[in-house]
Amino acid sequence: MPHWELGMSRQAVILLSIAIILFAGFLMTRLTKLLRLPNVSGYIMAGILIGPGVLGLIPKETVSGMDFISDVALAFIAFGVGRFFKKEVLREAGFKVILITLLESLLAGALVTAVMILVFRLEVPFSLLLGAIATATAPASTMMTIDQYHVRGPFVNLLLQVVAFDDVVCLLVFSVVSTVVSAQGTVRLETVLLPLLYNGGMMLLGAVFAFLLSRLLTSSRSTDNRLILAIAMLLGLSGICTALEVSPLLSCMVFGAVYINLTHDKVIYHQINSFSPPILSLFFVVSGMNLDVTALTAFGSIGVVYFLVRIVGKYAGAFLGCAVTGVDRQSRNWLGMALVPQAGVAIGLAHLGRRILPPEYGNLLMTIILASSVLYELIGPACAKLALFRSGVIQKPQEEKPAGAKSKA
Repeated sequence: MPHWELGMSRQAVILLSIAIILFAGFLMTRLTKLLRLPNVSGYIMAGILIGPGVLGLIPKETVSGMDFISDVALAFIAFGVGRFFKKEVLREAGFKVILITLLESLLAGALVTAVMILVFRLEVPFSLLLGAIATATAPASTMMTIDQYHVRGPFVNLLLQVVAFDDVVCLLVFSVVSTVVSAQGTVRLETVLLPLLYNGGMMLLGAVFAFLLSRLLTSSRSTDNRLILAIAMLLGLSGICTALEVSPLLSCMVFGAVYINLTHDKVIYHQINSFSPPILSLFFVVSGMNLDVTALTAFGSIGVVYFLVRIVGKYAGAFLGCAVTGVDRQSRNWLGMALVPQAGVAIGLAHLGRRILPPEYGNLLMTIILASSVLYELIGPACAKLALFRSGVIQKPQEEKPAGAKSKA
């Protein structure tokens, strides 16, 4: 228990804890920016530093009371993923991108699951959930590198489309796996059908919410009220899902997908992205605080193997997908290297997985995903740069430009 909370009311402790969390995240990102690392890495490291495993600045009761932050953050993330489901984007992507994405995602997940079961003899539910999370790719590091070098071309277009669809595949796979795991091995019809019906009902409700929002956000509506209505409906949908013990991922993704197709309104997504940084900062710092530092030594070999096997699966799946669809040799050889990073969606899914699994396996799942996410985000930009350079998109090292610089006509 930190000394500063002695004699304070519960409300004061919560407010000061939130202030410390946000400020610690801000300070750590000052350091990671100097090292040219993503903000996510800074947030997670800040959480580890101020968490119970190191400095213990935040009371454990306060940390445990912030579980709802993960549901809110996942709702925002899933809504944003939904915007990539525009009809014209799906038509443009075609079979080629979908097949490559399926192969690079599912092969990584299958390899991780198989290794956890066959090599480490871990429980099947844990291995399935870890494999499902392994399918996710974080686009931030790759996007940052693309923006830094101002590169365009067929390889970049293919990479962006695969990254956009990757999290969609992950959310679908995790939803199916979590439904199966939640059945706890029973074969009664209702234990299988009811979760599927609940998920289907929540997806339908997400579509209904999108229709209602499209009618509420008229052109005469003020900017402030547009944001208020959108967030209110997003939180409401997430709350209904949580009350029914259904993951909000698919319903919020459908919410975002149906809304963008009904309205083509990109502005609301930008508004929500501007509103969400404090929430996502809280989410990642609290995730770092939940990392069991002592478990890193006990389960180090499992984490290292997960880290390496997922990279192998991503690379092999992308290589195979490109080969099958006839993509050029350079893209085939280097696309997988740009799919290494993993952070936001994976961490959110780990929070959900921890609720399903027994405590010891839930903590292990969080430890592996959080620790590997830091490592993935550390090497992600370098892997993306290597892929862009070796694929021929970056012709010479001296062509690098500062972020924000404009290319000459």
